[in-house]
Amino acid sequence: TERMLVEFARASWWRKARLQPERVRQVLAKVRSDGLAATLGAVRAKLQQAVPLGYSQAGVVVALGEGVRDFAVGDRVVSNGPHAEYACVPVNLCARIPQAATPLADEEAAFTVLGAIALQGVRLAAPTLGETFAVFGLGVLGLLTVQLLRAHGCQVVALDLDAGRLALAAEWGAQVVNLAETPDPRPLVQAMVGPAGLDGALLTLASASDGPVHQAAQLCRKRGRLVLVGVTGLQLQRADFYEKELSFQVSCSYGPGRYDPAYEQRGQDYPLGFVRWTAKRNFEAVLALLAERRLDVRPLITQRVPFAEAQAAYAGLGRAGGLLGLVLDYGDAPAEPPTADQRLVTRPRPARPGALRVALVGAGDFATQRLLPALKAAGAELALVASPGGTRAAWAGLRFGAAGITSEVERVFSDPAVDAVVIASRHDSHARLVVQALQAGKPVFVEKPLAVDPAGLAAVTTAHEAAAAPLLAVGFNRRFAPLVQRLKRLLARLGGPRSLVLTVNAGALPAEHWSLDPHEGGGRLVAEGCHFVDLLRDLAGAPIRDWQVTAQGPDAQTFTLSLRFHDGSTGTLHYLASGHRSFPKERLEVFAGGAVLQLDNFRVLRAWGLAGVSTQRRWRQDKGHDACLAAFLAAVRTGEAPVPFAELHEVSRVTLEAAAAAAANAR
Repeated sequence: TERMLVEFARASWWRKARLQPERVRQVLAKVRSDGLAATLGAVRAKLQQAVPLGYSQAGVVVALGEGVRDFAVGDRVVSNGPHAEYACVPVNLCARIPQAATPLADEEAAFTVLGAIALQGVRLAAPTLGETFAVFGLGVLGLLTVQLLRAHGCQVVALDLDAGRLALAAEWGAQVVNLAETPDPRPLVQAMVGPAGLDGALLTLASASDGPVHQAAQLCRKRGRLVLVGVTGLQLQRADFYEKELSFQVSCSYGPGRYDPAYEQRGQDYPLGFVRWTAKRNFEAVLALLAERRLDVRPLITQRVPFAEAQAAYAGLGRAGGLLGLVLDYGDAPAEPPTADQRLVTRPRPARPGALRVALVGAGDFATQRLLPALKAAGAELALVASPGGTRAAWAGLRFGAAGITSEVERVFSDPAVDAVVIASRHDSHARLVVQALQAGKPVFVEKPLAVDPAGLAAVTTAHEAAAAPLLAVGFNRRFAPLVQRLKRLLARLGGPRSLVLTVNAGALPAEHWSLDPHEGGGRLVAEGCHFVDLLRDLAGAPIRDWQVTAQGPDAQTFTLSLRFHDGSTGTLHYLASGHRSFPKERLEVFAGGAVLQLDNFRVLRAWGLAGVSTQRRWRQDKGHDACLAAFLAAVRTGEAPVPFAELHEVSRVTLEAAAAAAANAR
């Protein structure tokens, strides 16, 4: 995996495009919808992002999160944390290293997560005592798989191109086939296992060819089992599987629970009586085998590198012949974990006279692709980037020249060098962080939504009322878009109430997406619908009198929200998750005073019934992000909020009430 990531990072744009054709199709669709410049900017920002490497480690617990009871400070544990001196890991992806007569060395325990990947593949193959299995590919996963199959009482045929790895597999009791000398392994394998063929095969290799699957299928008996643990071409030949009724399955990482937010992030375990082997229980099983010396990883360690030399080790990863397992050693840990001050990385530099010093909380895609460039364009000085994910904070801070980088979010509220705070963290933290900023006397800009529940909105309201000099802005950027500003000027020439129709071709999100969780993301009506309620409220120019919502499906990804305003205007938001991505994402139509205005995806503004008004086009999409943040920074100097708090509260309240009604109707 790590070699693949390093090679992908080094590849040219053309090579990256060839490796990910589906991404290319998504990029082309975005070009048609949003324009070339906006798409190139998004692609460039995505490709420049730093990715934490590594996911198999052993260490010592230095601190516990709230509610963690299964571990204690000082426990030796394994986890799927990244390569780092300190890592914050989920409780269900962490396991205690068992006590043993011969203590298990840290470098041995560090292979546990890799062992769990191999073990999950073996579990899916469901071997029984006496069966015969082939293992295609003898990297770390393949050699672990050989040992696990032998521990199950199976005969094993190991196939690879490397004589050294084949010799290691033979030491563990496997019969071996050197594919460099025997391109067609069928006669040799049949001589080893008999005419019936293999009971199954595990593919633990990395190949772009379809050949390994074809060979494995040919070697299996009727109703044999194939499990893909690695990466290979998947142009399957129907005859291979049809005639023998073979089964084929792809193994997913460490086991059940992997990629399930409830299991990983919220610590909700699966009942043992229903799911015997979860990811964590696979960790524990591997640790037990290591402690009992029935699984030996010591021969897999071909290089030990001090962490300080990790960069050089990665540079040679692709060309290191014979490399199997590379262990990074962090040396002796300090007696105490670093303090908050020690976790702050500073880059001292003279402040520009008159520049506002802004701290950013959160360093996700939106923050790095939209907010930080907008802050830079507005002339702000980046005083601090704070994010629990140290890698993201470091990458964002270094790229945009932050004076400080920290994983301690609380620091931004106490630092006297911070003039204003911009919050771009997960939605469920917005209200809490806004309250902290207001209580600290910091002007605060928070990305939408302001709150994901009424309690959060009430807390913000109380803090705003109590603040000595409250200044709060929400990232309702669409009202600041240049073409929206132009549309408002044209509307000012028209009399009477307005009828507004806003269609959003949002596209569907997978059911497990975090933003659909009502507690974490708020659901789409709260998380994104508030954007459009604010835009309609701004264009109507009058408070919302009442509303009505109709939603489809239990997760309300598609909904229609109708608004009536006190001046007689109406607004209808059609938020649709069932459309096609090639259709423009957003279209606004305004009917008023005998005229019609149409805004198409923030790139084209057309008018009917307004003399002398021509169609206005922009060569790149502009949804108002730069202007929105510039208005906030100007407000920091003047003390006057760009949007009155009463409007922010009104929009937030209406979307929360509508979301609750949609959820109640779904039940």
